[in-house]
Amino acid sequence: MTEQRLFLRSDAIIEPLVDRFYAQLYTTAPVTGAMYLAFRQIPMLESYLQTPDFHFSGSRDPRFRGGFFVGIEAERKDEVEALLAAVRRDSADVIRFAHAIAEAEKLVREEATGYDLRTLYPKLPPELAGLVEVAYDTANGASLNFLEPLVYTSKAYNEDRQSIQLSVETGIERPFVMSTPRLPSPDVLELDIPFRHPGIEELFRSRIRPTTLAALREALELGDAQAAKLARLLVAEPGAAADRHLTAGARIRYLGHACLLLQTPEVSILTDPFLSADTAATGRYTYDDLPDHIDYVLITHGHSDHLVSETLLQLRGRVGTFVVPRSSRGNLCDPSLALFLKTLGLPVIEVDDFEEVAFPGGKIVATPFFGEHADLDIRAKSTYFIRIGGKSVYVGADSSGIDPVLYRYVRRHLGPVDIAFLGMECDGAPMNWKYQPMFTQPIPKKMSETRKLSGSDAAQASAIVTELGAEEVYIYAMGEESWLGHVMATSYNEDSYQLQQIAEFEKWCSGKGIKSGHLLDRAEWTWS
Repeated sequence: MTEQRLFLRSDAIIEPLVDRFYAQLYTTAPVTGAMYLAFRQIPMLESYLQTPDFHFSGSRDPRFRGGFFVGIEAERKDEVEALLAAVRRDSADVIRFAHAIAEAEKLVREEATGYDLRTLYPKLPPELAGLVEVAYDTANGASLNFLEPLVYTSKAYNEDRQSIQLSVETGIERPFVMSTPRLPSPDVLELDIPFRHPGIEELFRSRIRPTTLAALREALELGDAQAAKLARLLVAEPGAAADRHLTAGARIRYLGHACLLLQTPEVSILTDPFLSADTAATGRYTYDDLPDHIDYVLITHGHSDHLVSETLLQLRGRVGTFVVPRSSRGNLCDPSLALFLKTLGLPVIEVDDFEEVAFPGGKIVATPFFGEHADLDIRAKSTYFIRIGGKSVYVGADSSGIDPVLYRYVRRHLGPVDIAFLGMECDGAPMNWKYQPMFTQPIPKKMSETRKLSGSDAAQASAIVTELGAEEVYIYAMGEESWLGHVMATSYNEDSYQLQQIAEFEKWCSGKGIKSGHLLDRAEWTWS
């Protein structure tokens, strides 16, 4: 008898984990990942073990949404204690690497005074040997430059720390990814496999191509109990939408947050993929609405709401090329997006400002991205100008209008924009919220709060649109969609400064005769 041909459920989700914490760029890339583990995640677990009830209640309190409270019930304290012991044991090399970085930065601060640096190398911690270069900038400020490709081959990067959890989207908000490790659950399939494991590609390709339970069991190397849990994630019929492909004209679909799907019959382009898997909900697009093959996925920057590992893994085997901005190559706070995507088993190319990727009937051009990274020297960020279906589309992500002359140069180089998409999270999180683990000296709270992860306010967005000559402009939802709270942990009301700024910007657009809108969940634009 032929085994039944099956498809992966449309509402299946994956959570990639490192030391049981949700995997993001900064927790997975070896340099920043070591710092996050040693200087945020371990202290957070230690704090939880001292006051588990305080942490759990804090994680449920709307006033502390997005705070670093471990959302695990006190009855599971022993499991957290066991996790912390395992992390200290199994990731000891990673922890030592983080402390070596702190020691080396202290050495550089004290002894790199503008003179010959050769005497410093014998004093560097042995964990950094061959993996860093000490260099001055033209103001005689010295810093460590990491040879990141080599760090991925060192003891600081260990794929044994990686695992995945597979489950079904319930529609209930998951715990905040930056604070709460994922413990085992009866309803969750646990797989101790690295993110690049070929079985993950076979699993998610089965959303559009039938397979069998036996084939997936072999591909994922499952035992009997694991195979039984996997069977609950498989169904007899695919959920793919009938209109997911385009046969004529051109179309843009807004899939939520900063995710756009641009299509013609010849090409499909996806930006900053972050999709809902809740097919029971109405009024939104899901994975079912993606075409079977996506030619290009464009990533604007490495923040966890734009470079979403759980979405990227679900696209394995369905994307021709991921396009990412090139990093500064060695700066501690600027890990390579390309190297990270390769750890997920994804095909990737890097682009610099104004480099082009041509496709039939159009092109993608990487354009500069200003601000939004707390004034840190982070180069791995890009906006994109896309010529598709005879129109010019500007994908602005969270780029700021702090110097609108930049966008004048973009227009001069590429021409006016027909449709622009911008982010207006103009009162973002303070610097320490995202980057504190990477600093080896304390950053004063007052300083941190002046350097926020903010995009454009109304005046800056107006300046961007003016300089680009845009005829239409649409503002992304800023974490307002209900299905992404586990990553965004944001809350707004009618008095929120951000929403007031968007309203002010839309009023400005109306006065200038520019079509505008504030997006939420889904939208569609078509033309021939």
